[in-house]
Amino acid sequence: MPISVLLVDDEQLVRAGLRAILESQPDIRVTGEAADGASVVPLVRQLRPDVVAMDVRMPLLDGIEATRAVLRAVPDPPRILVVTTFENDEYVYEALRAGADGFLLKRARPAEIVHAVRLVAEGESLLFPAAVRSLAAARGGNARAREAMERAALTEREAEVLRLMARGLSNAEISGHLLIGTETVKTHVSAVLAKLGARDRTQAVIAAYESGFVVPG
Repeated sequence: MPISVLLVDDEQLVRAGLRAILESQPDIRVTGEAADGASVVPLVRQLRPDVVAMDVRMPLLDGIEATRAVLRAVPDPPRILVVTTFENDEYVYEALRAGADGFLLKRARPAEIVHAVRLVAEGESLLFPAAVRSLAAARGGNARAREAMERAALTEREAEVLRLMARGLSNAEISGHLLIGTETVKTHVSAVLAKLGARDRTQAVIAAYESGFVVPG
């Protein structure tokens, strides 16, 4: 089955450009469009997309609140890919904290856009580049995050896996790095998410940076 995508952006030209790029691929289809975050929840319920590619700044309801609304209101929600102009934007970071799975720059090349949608749909890797890691690390003194990390009591192997997740490695890449099977990696990733109470890899990595467990470099 092709990856189904809902495009959400208040600029029609941006939506048209993304649609043209994504629909040039045999494994991706755009099933709907919206001009504001206020329309996202009804459309997600109606269309059941795999991925929502959503602008972070919109006039009525921005991508941060729209992300929260989808995760709050929709059972088994889609993956959310934030689309933005500036990679070091605080809005992007807040959208990731709210539950978005990664972000994409509007100036990205077509191949990068397609790769981002596929990556987010698979859910095994992380779109969390250096600029956003720096924003997360700036909050490394977060006492609540540090206490939550301590309570999680990760094993030594789980801690290794989390550090590699924070570098953006996929399960297969972690497997090769640690010389363990991919299924074993998946087991460790699931354990990390459960112990941290994280919805996905992005939330786990944010917790790792904000707690100071991982630092950029």
